Order: sequence, then C-alpha cells, then structure tokens
Amino acid sequence: MNVWEAISGRRSVGAVTEEPIEREKIEQVLEAGNWAPCHHLTEPWRFYVMTGEGRGVLAKAYADIALEQALAKGPVENEEEFRTKQGAKAYRSPVVIAVAVSPSDKPQAVLVEEMAAAHAAVQNMLLAAHALGLGAVWRTGDPMYHPTMQKAFGLQEGEQLVSFVYLGVPKLPLPVKTRGPVQDKTVWIDKAD
Repeated sequence: MNVWEAISGRRSVGAVTEEPIEREKIEQVLEAGNWAPCHHLTEPWRFYVMTGEGRGVLAKAYADIALEQALAKGPVENEEEFRTKQGAKAYRSPVVIAVAVSPSDKPQAVLVEEMAAAHAAVQNMLLAAHALGLGAVWRTGDPMYHPTMQKAFGLQEGEQLVSFVYLGVPKLPLPVKTRGPVQDKTVWIDKAD
C-alpha cells in the first residue's frame, strides 16, 4: 500500500474481533510511531502496550474513575457490576496502546511542539495499522486526563496521555468516506503586501 492509499483509505475502526495480533505487527505499529517528526529530535512519545490480562491496568483505571465520579453524584446501587461495566471498555480490542508525551527538558523544547510530535506518532501508528490490514481507533475522553489514569501508567509530573490506540482485526469492511474539497480550506499567499 502506498502512502496515499494509506492516508485516504484509513478509517477509525472500533468494531474488531478478539483475534490476537502478532507481536511483529504490534512492533511495526510502534516503530511507525517512533519515526514521527519531532522538533530538536526530542522523541517525546512513550508507548504502553496492553494485551491479554495486561488490559486490566486500563480496566481498573476506567472503573475507578467512573465509580469516583458516580459516587460524587450519589450512591451507586451495585458497585461491582458498575465497575465491571466501566472496565469492559479496556477489552474492546485485543491490543490497546496508551501513548503518552514525556516532554523534553531541553531548553529549546516547546510543550506544544512536544504534544504535536506525540500526536504525529499516533497518526503514524494509525496509518501503519491500516497498511498492515488492522483496524485501529484513536480514543481519548475525560478519563484519559484524570490523575488516576496518569498514575495507572506511572506517569511523572509533566507527562500526560494523548491517546489510547485500540488495535484489532476489523469485523466489517471499511466504509468509503469523502472529504470536502481542500480548496475550501486553503489560502494561497503568493505575495507580501
């Protein structure tokens, strides 16, 4: 698959099978993330790969956060059932990769550029997954930014999660999508005033 096919054909795929993904393919996805552009060669991305029971780290964090938020509003009827339902989000695919940014302490490093580099790593990973025939989706949401989630992955001060990349074999064919014309989103500047 060439790069243009990967870019235009990639879709967010949340419906995947339970079929395990070969470690070699996971490593190829990680390597694609590792080759993202970054200013000052800081390589600020960090990857946490969860498979099998390892997804329990994410499940527990999801459940803890949801229960804390629910209890703040009032009693929860069946806490164990509630925790199980919330934790199930971690098992929607056979592989989940948490991607974090660990900003460089180089004096020339700028936080927004470090964040952009980590986001670029995620995009590379999504494109690589598609090229390998895998389905992937970039998930975020309020729980990802919660201190409990940060603690679950051992993140230090200044580090933060930017994505959960869910990987699996797609259950359905990828939908055909279109984009509005690029001309509607482009301003050409060919001379100065």
